[in-house]
Amino acid sequence: MATIPLEGLIECRQCVRLADYIETLPPAKQRSRDDYWNRPVPGFGDLDARICLVGLAPGAHGANRTGRPFTGDGAGDFMYPLLHAAGFASQAEAEHTDDGLELNDLYITNAVKCVPPENKPKADEYRTCRPYLASELAELPRLKIVVALGRGAFDSCLAHFLAAGLIERRADYRFAHNARFEIAPGLWLVACYHTSRYNVQTGRMTTELFSSFLAGLRGMLDENG
Repeated sequence: MATIPLEGLIECRQCVRLADYIETLPPAKQRSRDDYWNRPVPGFGDLDARICLVGLAPGAHGANRTGRPFTGDGAGDFMYPLLHAAGFASQAEAEHTDDGLELNDLYITNAVKCVPPENKPKADEYRTCRPYLASELAELPRLKIVVALGRGAFDSCLAHFLAAGLIERRADYRFAHNARFEIAPGLWLVACYHTSRYNVQTGRMTTELFSSFLAGLRGMLDENG
């Protein structure tokens, strides 16, 4: 598993609310706190990836437990089999950091690196964590497509692009599933409904919809090199 090293990330406690939540989060049934990562979660994947998928934040009993994005929770259980079928993942299962999973042409991270209460980061927490996301994107030399999984990730990516001087107004970019925006020559931001358990259970996100979305990303790569 390849990870972009981010100075100070693992020790980061800048967001007091999130640090306190991690310290007091009760473990899931039949687990203890010793089973949990309980720290900021770094991204992982192919360092030569042309696609970076940005989620919202670690799940309380998924990434916050395993230490790897979308690993050990319902969102990942839905997503990784489809990433595997599309050729972006070496296997369909994502259970823990030593399970052998490798990503191909894909890097996965989150807009906020610590688990938030009720899965809802606050504006200042997005802002505090954004330099880590900016560093990750900057360290992907072949990056062509940033996939924002959900509106929160989408808005945080836009804030990054605004601060970097790549866009003039966030209001010009509206979240919609499969909305595509060329942020700079050869760099695209693509929005996607989140693969959360809630979205899957309500039918907002389906196997067919996400598979079609991934096929569309392949097409974009073929067109843009």
